[in-house]
Amino acid sequence: MEEVLRINDLKVNYGGIEAVRGISFHVNKGEIVTLIGANGAGKSSTLRTISGLVKPSGGSVVFGGEDITAKDPTGIVSKGLMMVPEGRRIFPNLTVLENLKMGAYLRNDDLEKDIEMVYGYFPRLKERSWQAGGTLSGGEQQMLAVGRALMGRPKLLMMDEPSLGLAPIVVQGIFDIIRKIHEDGTTVLLIEQNANMALHVADRAYVIENGKISIEGTGKELLENEKVKEAYLGAKS
Repeated sequence: MEEVLRINDLKVNYGGIEAVRGISFHVNKGEIVTLIGANGAGKSSTLRTISGLVKPSGGSVVFGGEDITAKDPTGIVSKGLMMVPEGRRIFPNLTVLENLKMGAYLRNDDLEKDIEMVYGYFPRLKERSWQAGGTLSGGEQQMLAVGRALMGRPKLLMMDEPSLGLAPIVVQGIFDIIRKIHEDGTTVLLIEQNANMALHVADRAYVIENGKISIEGTGKELLENEKVKEAYLGAKS
């Protein structure tokens, strides 16, 4: 399979604290790959490093066959690597439509087709296209954050805790959309504390513990792994 992303022996330090301690994994074109783990395990630090927001203390990030370890976030986005950040981070004073257009800030072509594509995934956003982003519900803001990332036509869409702070019925809707986006051809790297939901949509998965990968396999394999069941799925062995 064609490899979209490869992480080689990645290390991330904050001062004297090792947040990521030499992890390696890859994402193939057309996959959903998920990283699961407890809060503070190093998942978000990994994503922030891939996107250029944090500089690693060691290792490399290769995207589309190119080493992007030293590139800045704008340069990385321009190559088609988009992130839906934890906490959504929409622009609260801009309208829904303006937020979507911000996701395409590096493009200079016609945006209308992609805006309609986003509205197809999220009809509620179309209904609220002239509403300020900050007045939307949490679930609607998450839809907007995903839609904004899709406006960049991602070759790889990274999602950091998309279910965080959302009601269960809203979480189900978000994961239904992740499935749909994937079925339509987008490769996804998903960081998620809701291990059950994440593993059910994932082709492959990695467990991060204390900044290192401890378990890897298909989503189905990890759902059936006794250690994963006990630690992350609330099951007793």
